[in-house]
Amino acid sequence: MSKIAKNIKHLRTLKNWTQTQLADELEITRARVGSYEEDRCDPPVDILIKISNLFLITIDLLVKCDLTAIDPASLIKLEQNRLLFPIVVDKNNNDQVEVLTVKASAGYLKGYADPEYVEKLPLINLPFQVTGKQRAFPIIGDSMPPLTDGSFVVGKYVESLKDIRDGSTYILVTKDEGVVYKRVYKKEHGLELRSDNSNYQPYEVKNADILEVWEFVCNISKTDKKQDKPNMENIMQILQGMKRDIETLK
Repeated sequence: MSKIAKNIKHLRTLKNWTQTQLADELEITRARVGSYEEDRCDPPVDILIKISNLFLITIDLLVKCDLTAIDPASLIKLEQNRLLFPIVVDKNNNDQVEVLTVKASAGYLKGYADPEYVEKLPLINLPFQVTGKQRAFPIIGDSMPPLTDGSFVVGKYVESLKDIRDGSTYILVTKDEGVVYKRVYKKEHGLELRSDNSNYQPYEVKNADILEVWEFVCNISKTDKKQDKPNMENIMQILQGMKRDIETLK
């Protein structure tokens, strides 16, 4: 039996619905529900969307994951009908952090909602407790000194863009750029991303292009390089940025 056939039956059972009741909710015949659950045919895209909306679960999870092996109460419900995978704990019930390696980061845009991809990420423990879903992301480049290649930033999942605080740093997953770590400021229709390295210009991303946001928790670095003191040019750029922000507020 395919995962999708097993999942449809499992979700229906959790609701204590008959096949007829599910058919009524999906506006199809009971026979079609039976054909999906018995794996005689696959539901088309429009039915997958209806099932996704009905049970508040992503199509990715519905198709790729064995939901019978997951406690429904442990899944984190998010906006836009998405579910985040459960917080991972060790045998002592301590929260663990999923680590996105440099190699794995190349496929993150395709794999962030794939149970099999997420399950293969290595895990670490932090020496302190942080409430919420956490994941570590690799730093690539020098746009956010003193962090450089080889460093990692641990982030806590942000459920809504409304929770973003201007001037704080976040890991963002966007449709065009993949994973980036920036200082973030809210704009009318999106976010402005700024680098702490003045050699990089700020830019905006639309809200619709943002897939995930993770708030900075801590960083893990392999270097003890001292951060350079800001020169006069950097100070002027910071002041000009503050001036623009003040004018915007006015």
